[in-house]
Amino acid sequence: MQRAPRGSSKTAPSTGEASGPAMPDTAMTAVSAAERLHPRTGAPTAGTGLHPAPEEGIDVLAVAMAAAPQTSVRDDTEEALHPTPQPRRGSVETALWYEVDVAARAATAGVTGKAGETLLVEPPSGKTGELPAKLIYLGVGDESTAGMRRAGAAFARATRGARRIRAAVVDGLAPEVQQAFLEGFFLGGYHAPRQGKTPAGPPMAREMQLTGLDPEALRLAQITARAVWLARDLTNLPPDVATPEWMAVQSRAVADRSGLSITVLDEAELSRRGFGGLTAVGSGSSNPPRLVQVSYQPAAAAADSGQHIVLAGKGITFDSGGISLKPREAMMSMKMDMAGAAVVLAAVEAAAALELPHRVTGILALAENAIGASAYRPGDVVATYGGTTVEIGNTDAEGRIVLADALAYAAAELAPDVLVDIATLTGAAALGLGQQYGAVFSNTAELLSAMEKAGSASGDRVWPLPLVQEYGYALASDTADLAHVAPPALKFGAGAIVAALFLEKFVDGTRWVHLDIAGPMRAGTDSHETARGATGFGTRLLISFLRDASSLRLPAE
Repeated sequence: MQRAPRGSSKTAPSTGEASGPAMPDTAMTAVSAAERLHPRTGAPTAGTGLHPAPEEGIDVLAVAMAAAPQTSVRDDTEEALHPTPQPRRGSVETALWYEVDVAARAATAGVTGKAGETLLVEPPSGKTGELPAKLIYLGVGDESTAGMRRAGAAFARATRGARRIRAAVVDGLAPEVQQAFLEGFFLGGYHAPRQGKTPAGPPMAREMQLTGLDPEALRLAQITARAVWLARDLTNLPPDVATPEWMAVQSRAVADRSGLSITVLDEAELSRRGFGGLTAVGSGSSNPPRLVQVSYQPAAAAADSGQHIVLAGKGITFDSGGISLKPREAMMSMKMDMAGAAVVLAAVEAAAALELPHRVTGILALAENAIGASAYRPGDVVATYGGTTVEIGNTDAEGRIVLADALAYAAAELAPDVLVDIATLTGAAALGLGQQYGAVFSNTAELLSAMEKAGSASGDRVWPLPLVQEYGYALASDTADLAHVAPPALKFGAGAIVAALFLEKFVDGTRWVHLDIAGPMRAGTDSHETARGATGFGTRLLISFLRDASSLRLPAE
């Protein structure tokens, strides 16, 4: 497809005709249900339904092994030194088919059944061609949701390039545990898209049959995983591809395929309507800003009392720091500064796929923070949506400026019951919480608790930080309604808190949650269900939050 000229001000046409490269199209493993295993009767190898016939083309067979239970034996005993993994469904008969002493092999390999461990067995020479070429004993730990996510991710990586898998690893487990395994499998099998001739790596297995699979667990896992893949793909793509205009085009494609309504505002419309934050941040770039509004409306019969949740995402498609220029090393990951917007788009599409009973609207505040003759400057006073003026202290604190527009617009025009923003906002949050947790702030205790619960359930963990109102003096300005960063002379810390206090000024009392995902937005290596590169952090969190939102009992205004 032809890319539109740089600086083009056209919004995407309603047909979804794209400018620039299309999104990558990588296939997930096709998962289907096989009959639940039957209880063994008679011979240990008989009657379970797991054994495949050669003509079925199964090339990987898998069963689970759990971690050894805690015992009171002395620390120097053989069992304490080398705990024996505990067999799960299908383990005994597969060991007999493959003529393997699993306990001895596990002890030699140091495998204990911990979640994510794998023990590979090949068929004996006399049975080559009769049995699948690989038998994998998969460690599932304590079979908790967290353990099963890890197991699923490890299994996906261990079976890359396979044609057809048959596995008994979820047989007999609760639906939510099965869902966790499948989410881990799909997310662990992800590869970031690659430009050029070199392949990204072996693809995920083509097909997987799971005995005893719960269909609803599969449906929920697929919806969640597709959303995370979308967020990861968008965030991983290079900044010369994923410009604000290109992101708007992808948003329209998502809206078209999922039955969402969409509005795209170009730079002329943003300027006319008073989105001074977005236009200021995008003023130095030849790729002009966009604001995308994408909305899911439930069917009238499914709609609840009218609850409306608005999600706003920071979408800085590349962040040079502007005139307050970043060091070179700090710029390399700044193609990912639009992760919040990618997550919001993915979450709204998931809301439609889940057919949630409440309205969900996503706001993507898209701009490129570049250096140019017209770039905004430290010391400028910017009038944000609704008229609040902001003194610019650091052009590298641009995320809160575009979110100020998005939040003020949402509060004034969309009548949200709950307003959530998500952003790769501050290095302070990353410094304080590292790469495993996002920071969460809220002006409503019940929303804070709901988001913590969603994080625990989904695997996208968050940690609450306080909105310390006494720190508000750091945002005082002599030339505008407020400053957007604390002046250097104050030597003021608490950067993530100050940023949250700034954003709170624009929600007009709306029940609000702020998610700072600067730390967990990317990973340097594959780890459990997290893939190297963009993690899609926040997608599972928001989906879990949205699914439970109907149960929120917020006090009346």
